[in-house]
Amino acid sequence: MEIALVFLAWLVLLVLGIPVGFTLMIAALLYFVMGDWNLVYSAASELISGINNFTLLAIPFFILTGMLMNSSGITDRIFNFAKSLVGHIPGGVGHVNIAASLMFSGMSGSSLADAGGLGQLELRSMRKAGYDDDFNGGLTAASAILSGIIPPSLNLIIYASIANVSVASMFIAGLVPGLLVTLALFVMTFFMAKKRGYQVLDRANLKTIAQQFLKAFWALLTPIIIIAGIFSGYFTPTEAAVVSTIYALILGFFVYRELTLKKLYDNIVESLKMTGVVVLMLAAVEFFGQFVAREQVAIKLADFFLGITENATFLLILISILLIVLGTFIDALALLVLVVPVLIPVVTSAGIDPIFFGAFVILNLMIGILTPPMGMSLFVVSRVGNIPVGTMYRGVLPFLIPLVLVMILLIFVPQLSTFLVNMLN
Repeated sequence: MEIALVFLAWLVLLVLGIPVGFTLMIAALLYFVMGDWNLVYSAASELISGINNFTLLAIPFFILTGMLMNSSGITDRIFNFAKSLVGHIPGGVGHVNIAASLMFSGMSGSSLADAGGLGQLELRSMRKAGYDDDFNGGLTAASAILSGIIPPSLNLIIYASIANVSVASMFIAGLVPGLLVTLALFVMTFFMAKKRGYQVLDRANLKTIAQQFLKAFWALLTPIIIIAGIFSGYFTPTEAAVVSTIYALILGFFVYRELTLKKLYDNIVESLKMTGVVVLMLAAVEFFGQFVAREQVAIKLADFFLGITENATFLLILISILLIVLGTFIDALALLVLVVPVLIPVVTSAGIDPIFFGAFVILNLMIGILTPPMGMSLFVVSRVGNIPVGTMYRGVLPFLIPLVLVMILLIFVPQLSTFLVNMLN
């Protein structure tokens, strides 16, 4: 009865529009108040211990790196380089949108940062080329999810912390699914643009491609520095976040010279705000997790799922449906920190690799931020592009098809996300 009341209270608070972190704290506090007050003090200590994690120090620095890249003229250079590479393919600026998001994903770590930063430039260019707003908005929102899957994705870092697995392994596990999503979006864009008769850009000659590459070169080195540094042993993933921030500062102030002290101050303030949201969420989940642990919710959920099936493939299908349905009205970060700790015992009991499961879960969560009616990426693109939300809903639906197909492929061929990890370990 207490479990039902706590979850009901949590859902009511969500419907009332209270931030997710506070809803978790209030619901957990209700549980302890109905039980033993003395438990409140021991559970409250988890608010601090839960975020006392060296790995999580990477989050504010990767957030700041993405913002510095947006403020230093780097997005323009990446976009122009992508335009010279793929702008002539049927789909034109649509392919440029995807290619630019792929490049930027190795720097920002956040889908919403991509949608809000690079997304403005992408939408402006697609409108200038005469593309329809439903196509523009849907594709921009869909391509932005690459930053949530490809390293140094903040989602991968948080999952690694929750599941107690290697951040470096998660970075590699997210790479192939991210590239598959990229390819799938290219294919869908090609056929949609062909059908609608969208214009393409003139083919760039080798000289132009080389010029645009040189302009973007230092920015494109960012993901290489991060990944090479981690796997060569020069620094940990957490230290890589600091290195990437320092590198972004050097580019902004001394190479491209478009970063000012005012922009730096604004970026630091915004990154602190975003970090505060993430940290509050993680702390609240640790507090809420005390209720989950005491009531053995994870064990009960595992028994429920395994009572339906012990087949790993069918189990992944059920979990995927659950995550996508929840993702339609709960933020991806909230789902990641709330649901994953409960699902880990379920998948390990079924013999599913937790590294693969991390890549699989994050792809599902990224589909969730695109799914009407509450997909966060849709609202961000709607705001920055001044596109009606209804138009966004209509525009994103075709792009959900290739994403779901990639997810199904991962379910039946899980080795796609782990074979590189196994090769490098």
